[in-house]
Amino acid sequence: MTQITGFTTDSANALPLHVMEREQFAAWRAQQSPALVAWLDAQHFNGSGGSVVLLPGEHGLAGAIVGVGDPGDAYAYAHAPFALPEGTVWKLADALPANIETLLHLGWGLGSYRFARYRKPNRAPAQLVASPAAEVRDVITASLRVRDWVNTPTEDMGPQQLEDAARELAAAHGGQCEVITGDALLEQNFPAIHAVGRASHRAPRLIALRWGQAGRPHVALVGKGVCFDTGGLDIKPADGMRNMKKDMGGAAHALALAGLIMAQELPVQLTLLIAAVENAIGPDAFRPGEVIATRKGLSIEIDNTDAEGRLVLCDALTYASEQQPEIVLDFATLTGAARIALGPDLPALFSNNDSLAQQWLQAGETTRDPVWRMPLWRPYLRYLHSGIADLANAGSRMAGSVTAALYLERFIAEGQAWAHLDVYAWNDGERPGRPAGGEALALRSAWSMLKTRYA
Repeated sequence: MTQITGFTTDSANALPLHVMEREQFAAWRAQQSPALVAWLDAQHFNGSGGSVVLLPGEHGLAGAIVGVGDPGDAYAYAHAPFALPEGTVWKLADALPANIETLLHLGWGLGSYRFARYRKPNRAPAQLVASPAAEVRDVITASLRVRDWVNTPTEDMGPQQLEDAARELAAAHGGQCEVITGDALLEQNFPAIHAVGRASHRAPRLIALRWGQAGRPHVALVGKGVCFDTGGLDIKPADGMRNMKKDMGGAAHALALAGLIMAQELPVQLTLLIAAVENAIGPDAFRPGEVIATRKGLSIEIDNTDAEGRLVLCDALTYASEQQPEIVLDFATLTGAARIALGPDLPALFSNNDSLAQQWLQAGETTRDPVWRMPLWRPYLRYLHSGIADLANAGSRMAGSVTAALYLERFIAEGQAWAHLDVYAWNDGERPGRPAGGEALALRSAWSMLKTRYA
């Protein structure tokens, strides 16, 4: 169970914490004693974003200042829990505007995280005397769930464990969970999901979670749950395979967002679909050159077994479209091409609906949890041409993230509003508030967008 750390309600030993921008610090400094000014100057502290300075007193530590860059960015505060000394408790020295205090709480909760399943963290975060609002706690929880699930190795986070997580969330919020497993996928017409996952000793499955009242706007979330990706018979090199436990990052995002929607009781009818598989190598692995069936009836020639995510998604997206929701959002760690184009921090957004895309872009700017829209340039469908089937699953190295999105669009019903997020779900290195490993990207902006549409 994901735990939020870094907060306390016990203020008995709390020290005063000043939270300010660089411009505010200059005015604050001018009002301090010469001795304190000398202390600050000796450390060359100027209140820059991402900085912390401890303030001395007669009996030792008397307070601290946290320097803030962009006050509208929750991560502007996220360095504080581990920049401040372990075991210390802090209370705001001055009242902050309500919206800024909310962002401080959010950033503090995100910045207090360390993955602790297999070893105890080197130290605990500093504690902030605060009681974050329910929505803030739910957003933090959702973000940390993504981190925990993505960080967990495949041995402990396979298709069954994704199913367990979905069932746990459904039970907690009064939802229903149905799972189609193994050869039942063939019987119920999900052949592409079965083809990708059939070589693993862990059965592939489609996880369906449903929640909410009929008659409300219907939102469908779809997640790529490739719990490990060897590349299949088109095997990845060692460095490319090293972090492929994170290839279920799309499913982690979709599942965490579903949990947030249910916890906050957003007035929608929710369908969550996760195609959970392991792309393994074995006697029954699907092969380059094979032609596989899909739920939509399109035949797919396998150009590359390492382009498996779009294969499991296409059956799930077809099924989502059949239910005629108002919108379909899918999340997937789909292409390296998106990372080459936009780097690790900017998820690539593709959408067939300008209004939906613009709402997500705007939410990304507001929450500082951005997405970047990429084109569904349909002439590039030529790169998915097959000489023997309706479509190839890959092809040219040109425009890899675009062609992947175009492939998925073929499985969206005519007129169905849809957005696809190609997300990295990972921090390659340590940054304040963002430890190396699994990361939730555009989860907060997706939630903000949905609130704007439906709250």
